[in-house]
Amino acid sequence: MAATLFTETTALEREEALLDWFRSCGSVAIGFSGGVDSSYLASVAVDALGPERSLAIIGRSESFPDSQWRTARELAAQIGIRVAEIDTRELHDERYASNPTNRCYFCKSELWTKLAPFARANGATCLVDGTNADDLSDYRPGAKAAREHGVRSPLAEIGMTKAQIRERSKARGLPTWAKPSSPCLSSRIPYGTRVTPERLQRIDRAESALRELGFTGNLRVRDHGELARVELDRPEIDRACASPMASRITSAIRSAGFTRVAIDIAGFRSGSLNILEGIVPADANLPGDQPAR
Repeated sequence: MAATLFTETTALEREEALLDWFRSCGSVAIGFSGGVDSSYLASVAVDALGPERSLAIIGRSESFPDSQWRTARELAAQIGIRVAEIDTRELHDERYASNPTNRCYFCKSELWTKLAPFARANGATCLVDGTNADDLSDYRPGAKAAREHGVRSPLAEIGMTKAQIRERSKARGLPTWAKPSSPCLSSRIPYGTRVTPERLQRIDRAESALRELGFTGNLRVRDHGELARVELDRPEIDRACASPMASRITSAIRSAGFTRVAIDIAGFRSGSLNILEGIVPADANLPGDQPAR
């Protein structure tokens, strides 16, 4: 019991520190995806600064499904923050499309190159992203691009963890408090395999089909050419492998455009492609619900 109370107090203290952080900025623009971290940031920013000095900027890209952007707009309306949308074109950059291990650097360079001048033109004195304290232990080449464009990461700066963000999001009534992490669709493609709109659309169709079959937790369809490797939360694996669900999964993913389907019995692992590529060791203690590669 004492441990629970200590955790709650710490999360509240972190939120107070975040409120002070925003007040010190005066006005803020948030790189907004509608995920756990950016939605929490938006909610606290509106409390600290009011809606007139808070702006959520959505960077629209082919590497994110349209359903995510619809959800992001709905969340912004619920939070009461102003929203702007800017198209990004990272797939037009050969350095990104060729899918090197630092692909995220080129994605974020494109994102912040577009968002930073827009934020300044709209009166924001601070441009921030949703990087949290747990993210600092993961492989994140995109963080370098953020630093180069003067983007701040207040959640990381005040030491707020993912668990604390979820706790305070729940207390604020944000529906994202229990939302699984959802990194860009390109993160399902092994490094060195070209990122194309067709691959991204195929992955999106396959994952959407699995959601329609009732899988609600962490879920990834990893693109290995004609093979779709499905990662699910471990409690879901027995159900996925049993008849008739296994046949339904196979049919759904083949309809999405894959030829073969494999359910990974190891279950969902954040950063599994980084492990396969040897970028991080197989026994790395990666945070459980961090954006995966």
